Amino acid sequence: MPPSPTPDPRAPAPAPPVPEPALAIGLSAVIVAVTGDDPKVLTLRHEDGRDSLPSGPLERGHRTLEMGLRSWVERQTLQELGYVEQLYTFGDRDRGEDGTRALSLAYLALVREARPAGDTDAAWQSWYRYFPWEDWRGGRPAVLDTLEHGLRSWAAGAAQGRLSERRAERIALCFGGSSGSTEAGWNEERVLERYELLYEAGLVGEALRERGSDRVAAAPSGREMREDHRRMLALAIARLRGKIKYRPVVFELMPPAFSLGQLQQAVEALSGARLHKQNFRRLVEQQRLVEETGESTAETGGRPARLVRFRREVLLERPAPGVRLPGGFGRR
Repeated sequence: MPPSPTPDPRAPAPAPPVPEPALAIGLSAVIVAVTGDDPKVLTLRHEDGRDSLPSGPLERGHRTLEMGLRSWVERQTLQELGYVEQLYTFGDRDRGEDGTRALSLAYLALVREARPAGDTDAAWQSWYRYFPWEDWRGGRPAVLDTLEHGLRSWAAGAAQGRLSERRAERIALCFGGSSGSTEAGWNEERVLERYELLYEAGLVGEALRERGSDRVAAAPSGREMREDHRRMLALAIARLRGKIKYRPVVFELMPPAFSLGQLQQAVEALSGARLHKQNFRRLVEQQRLVEETGESTAETGGRPARLVRFRREVLLERPAPGVRLPGGFGRR
């Protein structure tokens, strides 16, 4: 075996290894409830006028990620969580400060609304307060006129013609074409894509704030949230709108007994669309998602409505039991 080469004393010393940035893990919860015809999200209020989701860092005492999340939610809102699922992990390099690499894990939680007690700064807010263009139950939202005008200006202002065309294609894909388009061009599940497009075009307060603009207060696109929490909420809405079609998650938001009218109201609230009453009831009954309780309620103000409950046996009978919405927007 040849001898090892003798190091040259004149050679420069090797550079010290660059230390890896510290890793911080944050946990955020999108907690959803439905009250009547209002889909709500539990938020924390801050002195700067912006809201945030309940969140906090993963701590040594947290045995699992989900237990850490539940601990922060109970600490900040006094709300105990039931159904929880992980949404997404956000890990962009610029998320941390002071050289720290930050990961943020977003979760979706479904609860029956309970008013936070004590002196917490938590409050239930309609999620359409943050996404007013997503609610089509009263027809095409008026705010879309302003937003689409801004998007068209953004597309036309591209330096290259091909880039302008690509922007216009994305606008048509997310918003269903021009302002004169029909409701059928709107896909209710593209919530995150619409928000990210508005962010890129500088039409939401978070983007204007990041760019140092003094026009943040004039942004027409809903209430601003801290950090990227509105992005997390957009993802949660999109996930839930898609999931109610093939999983019975909507029943996690319903009381033990409810009327078919209340169920339809909840589905309409979540999807942002009106549904044909008879078609909806026929669909629910054909899929055997509910069963009679033998009781009725007069809370509707008209003739007593029969009460039903979720029929859990359906989970064993077929792989994808959900409230399959008809294509496009329904009509009463």
